[in-house]
This record gives sequence, C-alpha cells and structure tokens, in this order.
Amino acid sequence: MKKIIKGGRVATAADVFEADILIENGKIVQIGQNLTDAGAEIIDATGKYVLPGGIDPHTHLDMPFNNTVTDDDWKSGTIAAAFGGTTTILDFCLTAGEEKLSTAVEKWHDKAKGKSAIDYGFHLMIGDLTPETEAELPQLLEQEGITSVKVFMAYAKEFQATDRTLFKAFKIAKDLGAIVMVHCENGSVIDELVEEARRAGHKEPIYHALTRPAELEGEATKRAIELAHIAGAKLYVVHVTCKEAVDEIIAAREKGYDVYGETCPPYLTLDQSALSQPGFEGAKYVWSPPLRPKYHQEHLWNALKAKQLQTIGSDQCSFSFKGKKQLGLNDFSKIPNGGPFIEDRFSILYSEGVAKGRISINEFVDMISTSAAKIFGLFPQKGTIAIGSDADIVIFDPEAQRQISAKTHHMNVDYNPYEGWEVTGEPVSVLVRGEYVIKNKEFVGVLGSGRYIKRPLKTVTAEALNI
Repeated sequence: MKKIIKGGRVATAADVFEADILIENGKIVQIGQNLTDAGAEIIDATGKYVLPGGIDPHTHLDMPFNNTVTDDDWKSGTIAAAFGGTTTILDFCLTAGEEKLSTAVEKWHDKAKGKSAIDYGFHLMIGDLTPETEAELPQLLEQEGITSVKVFMAYAKEFQATDRTLFKAFKIAKDLGAIVMVHCENGSVIDELVEEARRAGHKEPIYHALTRPAELEGEATKRAIELAHIAGAKLYVVHVTCKEAVDEIIAAREKGYDVYGETCPPYLTLDQSALSQPGFEGAKYVWSPPLRPKYHQEHLWNALKAKQLQTIGSDQCSFSFKGKKQLGLNDFSKIPNGGPFIEDRFSILYSEGVAKGRISINEFVDMISTSAAKIFGLFPQKGTIAIGSDADIVIFDPEAQRQISAKTHHMNVDYNPYEGWEVTGEPVSVLVRGEYVIKNKEFVGVLGSGRYIKRPLKTVTAEALNI
C-alpha cells in the first residue's frame, strides 16, 4: 500500500527540511510539499523527525563464543534493533579451522532465515588464509555480495590471525575492491598479562580491563594501519575505545591513508569504574576492548565531531548475567565478552550527542546510518532519504523521555548496562522498505520479512565515501 508521511522534519546527513514523503513499492518515489494520493495511507509525523533507518555495522547474533552462545538470536536481536530505530544490520560470519568459507556463510544464512524482522548483510571473518581459502574468497565475496572481511588481532585462543594473514587479507581485499575490518588489540601480550594476573590470584572483573591496557589497542591500531598502507588497502578499525587508537587513526588520515573508524555507545558514555562495582556486578560490563578511564570519552566525541571516526556500531554481543556472565565468577578471564546495545544505540547517541549539543542532527544521521551505508556499499539504496532509495524510515520523537531498563527492553538478556538512565528522544514508528515493523511503539513486523542485501564489490571508493 502507498503511504505518505506528512508534517515531519526530514533530516539527512546534509539537510533538515519540512516535507512530505510518498512511498510506493518499498521505495521513496516523491518528496515535496502537500503531497496527495487518494489511495495512500497518511502517516502523521507532526512534531517528529523523519530519519533514515539506522544501519548497525557491527552485530553478533546467535554467535558461539567462550563455550556458550549469545542470548540474542536473529528473532529477538532484530526485533530489538527495530524498536531502537535500526532497519539494517551487518553481522559477522565466523569461520573455524579447516571449514570452507562458504560453509560459514551458509550457516549464517540459516541462522537468519525465517527470523530477521529487518534487512541485513554479512561481513566475513578470516582467521587463516590457506591456499584453499585464498582461492575460494574472490568468488564467494562476489557471489554473496559481501564487501567487507574481518580480521582479529586479539583472542589468541579463538580468532587471532597472524600478521602475515592480516597482510595477505589486505592485499586480497585491495584487488577485490573490499574493505578490511580489524579488531585492534595485541592479543598475544594480553594473554600474557591475563596469565600474570591469574597467577597472582586476581579474579575480579576489573582485571579484564587492567590486563587489556589502552597502549595495546594503540599499538595494534598502528600496526594494522601500516600494514594496510603497505598493501594499498582500505582499513576500518572496529570499536575504537581510547586516545591511543584515535591518535593513530588521525595521524594516518592526515597522511591521506584510507583509514576509517567506528566507536560504540558504551565507550562514549560508560567508563572503567563500572567493572569495579561490588560483588560480581562488574561482570555486566565485560566486553573487549574494555571500558577505559573516563577521560578517553572526550577524545572519542571530538574525533566523531571532526569525522576522524565515522560510525557508531553496537557491537551487540549479549550474554545474560545469570548463568552466562557467571561462568567467570571465579576467573575474570572466563566471563563471556560482550554486551547488549543493539536496542539503545540510536537513543543513546541522540540523547548524549544531539540533545546535549555535542553533535548536530545531521552529524547524528551520518554516524548512525549514512557513513556505514557508504563504507559498506549500501548507499544510496540505504542510509538516506532520497527519491529511489529504500523506504527505510524512522519517525522519531525528539522530545520523548524514557528510562532504560531490562524490564522494558526487547533484548533477550536479564540486564541492561544503562539500567535507570533517562534518555531524550525515542523512535515511534519504524518502516523497512515501506512496511511497518514498529508502529506507535508496538512490534507489528513479520519475522523472516527482512531481506539479505547483496553489496557490489568495488563500490567502496574514495569518491563514494567522501568522508
């Protein structure tokens, strides 16, 4: 059915203007004043922002890790994402051992099938590049429409790649027109620090942060930058947390290197002291890289404002406190790494960013949607409000006040790191390709209606990015 959104303030990464939007067959077909169509449903957006649907470039749904599995699968995770204003996610296909890369992609398709309430795409993790996987990679990326590969410099026992594998990944990605995403921490040194702490009898959650110092994130970021530059490849640094990493990214970009960076809501708003809470409460705040001392937040906000960091990912990787986080009750190194942020990513950035005057509404749209669409080859199909784009739209009330709580969130976890926080701004209705997923703050979507979005290689160019 045709729809006309009337009376709202349309905000993109470049403009804010009052206009009506006509939607037909899942696309935006007209933007203008006083639009009419006898057969269209009228959506009243008076007093609201009309925003492009959020694109979350960093999620881990139904992911095995630390001898357990994340609690949010493609059903609860994408419903929660939709409530939070996100209409497209990019999730990570994890590979293992001698498994074919195509097998990993098939597994992730199976995880999403019949469950996703919103659109989605994949990144492909690379742990090792054997002659077989090197031969398989080009055809697989082309066939599956994947423009991004992920390499870990951390988690030595699970995912960590060698520098040689990382460098080879950069070279292959350059030739294919893809971008390499890197988790930048020095995993080998971290493992040594963890063992030292355990031998000294430390088991408290705070030691998760103390054994992963910011200097090791900065060192790994510098190493990844230089390897990418030598290979002539594009680098996307995931979940940047600290001044040390930000400084390396800024220095590289000032030299003209193709380096882009992402940070996440907790690094902008929470700090290391959360891990020192009495008892075992600090385990709720264990993820990697860890929370940093509070002064790092100013450097992250400044880097976002200066566009030295471009995107906000949730790094959704949820483990309930009871049962799963408690696996590390007597050993901080066994606490499953990850937190639940897919639902509150949008609101936290608006409330702490726009409402408090740190960023403009245009910068918000860019960080939450447009830049991710450009970097990963989704733009202009997604990430903006324009004629011909998918009608992925959020009707957003900038004056709404709500309190975050595990009692009311839609994620399948028993705690929320922002429990009790008062936030300003809330999605009211969310449309994916012109169809309601959230209507007046109620889920009305259809599980399995989310589409897998193929992205063409070689679209991630400097001209396309312009960021």
